[in-house]
Amino acid sequence: MELLKGKVALVTGAARGIGKQIALKFAEEGADIAFTDLVIDELGEQTKKELEEKGARVLAIASNAADFQQAHDAVQQVVDTFGHLDILVNNAGITKDGLMLRMNEAQWDAVLTVNLKSAFNFIHAVSPVMLRQRGGSIINISSIVGVHGNAGQCNYSASKAGMIGLAKSIAAELGPKGVRANVVAPGFILTDMTEKLGPEVIKQWEAKIPMRRGGSPAEVAKVCTFLASDLASYVSGQVILVDGGMGM
Repeated sequence: MELLKGKVALVTGAARGIGKQIALKFAEEGADIAFTDLVIDELGEQTKKELEEKGARVLAIASNAADFQQAHDAVQQVVDTFGHLDILVNNAGITKDGLMLRMNEAQWDAVLTVNLKSAFNFIHAVSPVMLRQRGGSIINISSIVGVHGNAGQCNYSASKAGMIGLAKSIAAELGPKGVRANVVAPGFILTDMTEKLGPEVIKQWEAKIPMRRGGSPAEVAKVCTFLASDLASYVSGQVILVDGGMGM
């Protein structure tokens, strides 16, 4: 049984990494997919091709998620193309790490704008659509550092904590009309970004994890698929850590 058959999903920042794996898993489960990235380059075109190979109708949108109007335009493009929009995954994000004493205003503003304001932009845009439909699932991709904090990442941690508060508030506001909002908070996930840390640093991270390994983007995608599907029809306002027990 395809868990998302007949549904349309929009995943932001999905040309690569965790966002791409979420989109691919949604396509496997029968959803049609729209995804955004700042530019649709060779990686974006490859993602589009892989999604189409899974049988999905696909819309790739070059869009700056941090721009309010561009987010609204992207959502309108999805509705015009597919006729409805059932799932939103706010995945777009960046890091500009540094200790507080060394962090400048531009580093703070950039991360809060791309990570947190983009989620507001897209939720603001999809809310009228989902309210008219009297249903929908919104998933914010936060992080374990949004729950517990992390030295050297005050901007990133604040943005990811903000995504949790945002989702919980939206769950309360839109819940009476059948719209659910939840948060997935990944822990140490093995991506192109973490691979650049080197094997010794990765081993140090893995030693802190009860399961003694990093997670995969596909494992994050599976949890998102549950939250997007009707299996989670009574799950809203929740934060699910996908971290191998790291945050216990």
